[in-house]
Amino acid sequence: MAYQGPPSEAQGPPPSTVDVAPSKKVKKRVPQRNVDEFWDKFTTKFPGKIYSILPSNVYARTKAAQSPVGLVHGRATRKSYDEAVADCRAAVDGIARECRRVNLKYRDPHFDIEFDLKRNKRDCLDALNGAGSDLTPKSVKRVPDIFDNPVFFKEGATANDVRQGFNGDCWLLSALCAITNKKDLVDRVCVHRDEQVGVYGFVFHRDGSWAQTVIDDKLYLVAADFYESIDDKRTWEDVRRVDAEEEYRKANQTGSRSLCFAQCSDQDETWLPLLEKAFAKAHGDYGSIDGGFTGEAIEDLTGGVTTELLATDILDTDKFWTDQIMKVNDEFLFGCATGRFDKWQGSADAEQKGARKGVIRMHAYSVMEAREVKGERLLRIRNPWGDTEWQGPWSDGSEQWTPEWMKLLDHRFGDDGMFWISYKDFLRKYQSLDRTRLFGPEWSICQQWTTVNVPWSADYNDTKFSVTVTRPGPVVIVLSQLDSRYFKGLEGEYTFQLHFRFEKEGDESFMVRSHRNYSMSRSVSTDIDLEPGNYSVLMKITTKRWVGDSTPDQVIRNSCMNRPEKLIQVGLSYDLAHAKGEIRETEKEKAMRELREQKKKAADHQKRRAELRADMLKDWETDKKRLARRKRQAKRKEAYFQKKAEKANATEAAQQGQGSEAPIPEQNGAESANVEAPVSGVQAAAGIESKGADDQQEGSEARTAAMGETTSAPLSPPPETPMNGADEAGWVNEEEAKEDAGGRVEEGVGAAPTEAEKQTGGIVPADVIGKAGPEEDAEDEDWECASDASFQSSIVTELDLPPLSKAAPDEAPAEDSTVDEANAEFEDDPWNAVCVVGLKVYSQDKDLCVETIRPKHEVEESDTPLDVDDASKGQSVEKTEEIQTG
Repeated sequence: MAYQGPPSEAQGPPPSTVDVAPSKKVKKRVPQRNVDEFWDKFTTKFPGKIYSILPSNVYARTKAAQSPVGLVHGRATRKSYDEAVADCRAAVDGIARECRRVNLKYRDPHFDIEFDLKRNKRDCLDALNGAGSDLTPKSVKRVPDIFDNPVFFKEGATANDVRQGFNGDCWLLSALCAITNKKDLVDRVCVHRDEQVGVYGFVFHRDGSWAQTVIDDKLYLVAADFYESIDDKRTWEDVRRVDAEEEYRKANQTGSRSLCFAQCSDQDETWLPLLEKAFAKAHGDYGSIDGGFTGEAIEDLTGGVTTELLATDILDTDKFWTDQIMKVNDEFLFGCATGRFDKWQGSADAEQKGARKGVIRMHAYSVMEAREVKGERLLRIRNPWGDTEWQGPWSDGSEQWTPEWMKLLDHRFGDDGMFWISYKDFLRKYQSLDRTRLFGPEWSICQQWTTVNVPWSADYNDTKFSVTVTRPGPVVIVLSQLDSRYFKGLEGEYTFQLHFRFEKEGDESFMVRSHRNYSMSRSVSTDIDLEPGNYSVLMKITTKRWVGDSTPDQVIRNSCMNRPEKLIQVGLSYDLAHAKGEIRETEKEKAMRELREQKKKAADHQKRRAELRADMLKDWETDKKRLARRKRQAKRKEAYFQKKAEKANATEAAQQGQGSEAPIPEQNGAESANVEAPVSGVQAAAGIESKGADDQQEGSEARTAAMGETTSAPLSPPPETPMNGADEAGWVNEEEAKEDAGGRVEEGVGAAPTEAEKQTGGIVPADVIGKAGPEEDAEDEDWECASDASFQSSIVTELDLPPLSKAAPDEAPAEDSTVDEANAEFEDDPWNAVCVVGLKVYSQDKDLCVETIRPKHEVEESDTPLDVDDASKGQSVEKTEEIQTG
């Protein structure tokens, strides 16, 4: 576009200058300040956790008080188990006696599945968060009404007994298949029963200790009762059978095949469905045991320690085969699964099965046996479904099977869920392995639980554990968090991943670190041989916040009216679990805290005395100077009026001498001018007319002025000498008046002088300023010395006060209510991740002990150098969702 020159006056100013409002200046902020303010609002200043769901839960509080604190020594692993078994036996026997006394079978009031189903409450089927809502059993009956010849065990518990039902608890059933291979493990879970009364007792391992569970003999069925199944009832009645109801029952509600959930292969065996029911009751409902990991179920059934292994991470596969796989059913139990990390896009069952030649993805299997025969390394695997087997080499009907191999491995063909697979194919087809170490009676356990605050940025926590070993040997170290499956629906928004490193005290480098779990998050562990000495376990916990999940307080509000019984049941389990994490002081910590409080109290008291003394001395110095200045001004004013009176007398005498020669009687200046006798400077400043007890009043006024209570009563000018503008102009000094007023305002003594104060308080004529003689200065010094002595004693008395009151230690100060629109979401609901963690140490050292070391109140930076991976801070925390098999 061609340039057209400047616009003419007719055209007006350029468009950019027409009616343009002045631009508003935008205040720029330092970028780092924005980031700092964001993080300050992001994290709560007062982290806390809900420890009790139910109001006044005395039971949970009692259990918390019984948990050990301070230095904890090891105890035999069987001790907790023996105590739980004794409680279980006592409970079963007590119930049996009561039922026989009233001639009634046992009905479990805490897990009555029949009443729950009839009333459609679903508290025994669904968790608080709705898990299990797709479970649809149609009826409930007792064991004698289901089985013709019920028997708890028939030739013992075997893996071939296990059949999965319509619940997704394959992880539990796979674990049961694994423990049936080790003699008496199932008997250690099913501890006592009275089949005639219909009461059964079981024990399960939970959060480092054993607990008993008692149930009745009612079980869910697939088919509805005859009179509740309208369509089936009509069909059976139309056939005109002799007894349609009885024939319907035998066809649809008899034997293991009629059960809705887990069932035994034998039509009269009952141990499996009853154990599954007890496991569901222990966790609250059937929905809570839907989906999980085989290793965790083995832990719950045996009290062992599970480690997650990835097949691709095994360094020496030969060593792994020799040292671990070949010890299956002896030192270890193994579960396996595949497809946990697949980005699967297909949905057809045929595609899923064909992807790995019959190995089902996202499904739990158990390793039953490992054999090395004629150079072949083979494993026997069990599918808890009871069908659907591996279709590759060594599968049923494959070319590898010969009559010789059939005899050597004692194998029979059949779609029963049991199959053989080579070790090489096993590592290829199964991505993850759950290895559970078992502990015999020679092992002891030592454990401590505590609560830690988890920051957003991952770093080693200030709280750590100290381990003392007294003799050499193998040690298994386990860092765990509470099993949230027991209080499903009350987990909250935060999920945690655990990590630790193990180091010897005094060494700069660590000895071993836990490896990261990809799927299981309940615990991490490591095995190590240790020499006697002191060791430390440093924790690093990463967390993820799922903002859409409900918090416990929200669940309470939503459930207390709609599902009160369910909330009570799950809330009690929550309270008992979190009772482990309540921090209680040891005697050592209590003594150290009391000593710190005493020192702080003394220091605060001394600081308060010093601050109060400084403030009072400052006010006293200001008032003393001002009062001394007023005293001098009063004397100067007195001298001014004295001089003026004398001058008036002389003038009057001269006038009288001119008018008459008569002698004039001698009078002093004060009498001739009818002026009152002058008072002392202190009394003039204070407005005192009487001179009685001058010393006492002067000392009293000085002390009063020193304490900040100076008098402002106006002095009365001579009555015969009225104040006028000329007089005021003659003795007003603006500089000293300003100094007097400014000193009062700036030092906080009071407001500027009033008009009355100007006339009488301290404004003196200019011609007498600075003419005070030695006597006046001496009087000022005497006043200062006397008032200083009295004021010093008053300060000592006034400062002997109790310290300032403080809020109770449990009461946190209120957070700032100022809300920044940009960070309002964090201001209202900041980051508040708190985790209950426990350290369990298994050892054959009976004197091994563990202690929790909490951070000191005085912050000290650690001198321990961290490796590059462990020292990373401020990184974005990523967490893979738990992928469970079921």
